[in-house]
Amino acid sequence: MDGINQSSKPMGPVVRTSTPKALVSLIRNPLDALPPAIFSEPIVFSKMGGDVKIYIADPALIHEALVKNADALGKGEQVRRALGPALGQGLLTADGAHWKWQRQSAASAFRHDKLLDLQPAMISAAEATRDRWLEMPSGKVDVGHEMMRTTFDIIVETMMSGGHGIDVGKVEKSISDFLGPTGWTFAFSVVGAPEWMPYPGRRKSRSAVTFLRSSLAGVIADRRKSGEDRHDLVSMLLAAVDPETGRTMSDEEIVDNLMTFITAGHETTALGLAWTFDLLARHPECKERVISEIDAVTAGAPLASEHIAKLTYTRQVFSEAMRLYPPAPVITRTAMQDFRLGGFHIPAGTVMYVPIYAVHHHRSIWKNPEAFDPERFTTENTKQRHRYAYMPFGAGPRVCIGSAFAMMEAVAVLSVLLKTFHLSSTTATPPTPVMKVTLRPKQRLLMHVEKRHA
Repeated sequence: MDGINQSSKPMGPVVRTSTPKALVSLIRNPLDALPPAIFSEPIVFSKMGGDVKIYIADPALIHEALVKNADALGKGEQVRRALGPALGQGLLTADGAHWKWQRQSAASAFRHDKLLDLQPAMISAAEATRDRWLEMPSGKVDVGHEMMRTTFDIIVETMMSGGHGIDVGKVEKSISDFLGPTGWTFAFSVVGAPEWMPYPGRRKSRSAVTFLRSSLAGVIADRRKSGEDRHDLVSMLLAAVDPETGRTMSDEEIVDNLMTFITAGHETTALGLAWTFDLLARHPECKERVISEIDAVTAGAPLASEHIAKLTYTRQVFSEAMRLYPPAPVITRTAMQDFRLGGFHIPAGTVMYVPIYAVHHHRSIWKNPEAFDPERFTTENTKQRHRYAYMPFGAGPRVCIGSAFAMMEAVAVLSVLLKTFHLSSTTATPPTPVMKVTLRPKQRLLMHVEKRHA
């Protein structure tokens, strides 16, 4: 089939997709464009127009593709068109040697000892949110918005030493304005439409990108002028030197990477937290167990850095929330050269999807996959699963550099807020997940907040 063939094993299901119907799904919610068979089959070939696309859900095949054949794969045109205007050639979008040296330059900021030093800032940001909730006249909050604000405060404080007056509210709105029309950019890239094609939200998205990048450029200019080393990500990127060529990063390249950490870093953790609060509200027995653990570990004292690693069930709850609602629900790769995958010959140019959302809901991988069950993430149960059955932070060499940062941050925020408040749902049915690069609730996630009584 268009160069993809296999002689020794049966081919996976072939899905022939109506182009207009698929485009509507991509624009409204790309999750709906996933072939239904990928929730039960290991691999699915989808033919739309003249192009064949591959969807992989089998953990062993995912490992073979993203790890063993990592050098044969690139991010591809779809990712460039959707994210390139904002993220340039940063860690999330770059390929090859340019990606590799940027990854090496940023890696030291995410060493375990460095992350431990950042925990007080994580706790402080969560406490600021707690104090803000205590002062609210109304007992209802938009948890999605509140978590975006909290995690943005953490990113700015830990990665940019405070950010020097960045307008937090405008930045958050700008990120939403940029991500909002990405369904259109994905859809247009799938059919090869020219990049100048207009679509709803395009002008607002471009304006948002201009504001975001100029705000970060101001931070970098101030830091270069002062010459101060604050031992944060900005200082590390300013001092980074490519070991092979000796070159340093331009201001534009530093903006690319700060944009990547701000949009990908704070957005994904914020969404994971919002989904977690909603799930706990709908599963009171799990919520009470989390609260009991927090109370036992902290023994009535405020949350401190040394408590975070001991909150194992709280961590399991966040992990299970990211299984049901993976913040980055689809990985896209393009074959840069011919290679073999599970016996199939994959020609250069083939677009490959690893639909993490489908993997996390796959009927052959997970027992009762739609159920919320934090016990899936005990140490014993985790050891029994294939490493690539669960990928909230991606997989292979390009696994999210900030995964450990995100887990510490999430446990800190959950613990500070659940120690003080009971949160309950305002709707009987769970919100619908919608993919806008990240996995967002379709409706605002409003929750009742009530102070716990000691």
